Amino acid sequence: MAIKRRGFRKIFGIILLLLVIVGAVMAWIGYQAFMGPSVSDKQEYLYVKTSDTFDDVLHTVTEQQIVKNPDFFRYVAETMEYPGNIKPGRYKLIEGMSNRRLIGNLRGGYQEAVKFRFENIRLKENFAALLGKNFEADSASFIEILNKEDIAESYGFTVENFFTMFVPNTYEIYWNTAPNKIIARFHDEYNKFWTAERKEKATAINLTTQEVSILASIVKGEALHTDEMPDIAGLYLNRLEKGMLLQADPTVIFANNDFTIRRVLNKHLTVDNPYNTYRYKGLPPGPIMLPSIASIDAVLNHQKHEYIYMCAKDDFSGYHNFAKTQAEHLINARKFQRALNERNIMR
Repeated sequence: MAIKRRGFRKIFGIILLLLVIVGAVMAWIGYQAFMGPSVSDKQEYLYVKTSDTFDDVLHTVTEQQIVKNPDFFRYVAETMEYPGNIKPGRYKLIEGMSNRRLIGNLRGGYQEAVKFRFENIRLKENFAALLGKNFEADSASFIEILNKEDIAESYGFTVENFFTMFVPNTYEIYWNTAPNKIIARFHDEYNKFWTAERKEKATAINLTTQEVSILASIVKGEALHTDEMPDIAGLYLNRLEKGMLLQADPTVIFANNDFTIRRVLNKHLTVDNPYNTYRYKGLPPGPIMLPSIASIDAVLNHQKHEYIYMCAKDDFSGYHNFAKTQAEHLINARKFQRALNERNIMR
């Protein structure tokens, strides 16, 4: 009997030990699945699209090696009821983040906004491409909005000058925000930018806010140096006031749709296009690029002078020689043309 009891105790002890070991293993697995470091250093963000299902998210996580063990990720996700609570967005990944924290962020929709900054944008197509690169919607969705007359009019613009509504700056916008809401956000920022003071200055020079931005785009196209913008703006305002053609070379380049032109020639001046200010009086119907805040403020705070001519300096410093008379201007122009010839810049 005693031998049987000892045998029973021994078996019981072995079973107990096995249970302890199994329990410890299960606890370790549970800890690793929920609380252990899971996120790798392979990606900076996890993008969950609006149409994604849990299987899509799991595929992305696996394909991009976002977590060390996709099976653990799946188990924790199902335990935390994430498959029924998919929220699209751009989620920041931190190396060593646990599955519990990652899935908590995904389930709660705690995404990180895109810090969207833009400047030096020439065409609507360039802007649409940049938007498509930074947000969930593709560039085609954005260009469609930018080219729709009824949408432009709903914001108080024409389809030609609609581009002036987008003030270059840094904006925080969620990645999965719908294109129409992103455009609406830019309109809100446009209204904030155009303060009562700026509007009063625009009225004082007999320009609408859109016209200020159109002129500012020409100023930006001419100026390589911000400190010269007020002088250039003052010159163009003088020409507008006198009813003269603006004769701005950047508008000719835009009208010819050839941005490789370094030397504007007579053949370029003949193009019949409303953006060619050598042929059409006044401002063009829209901007030739997105103006910068500096160029807009340069128009509103332009330098008052009597110059109506300017020509790039022959030292290629990016600055200009200004003139009050055509005779003075021709002297400056010949110097610059000679410098172009010496450098064999013929087009």
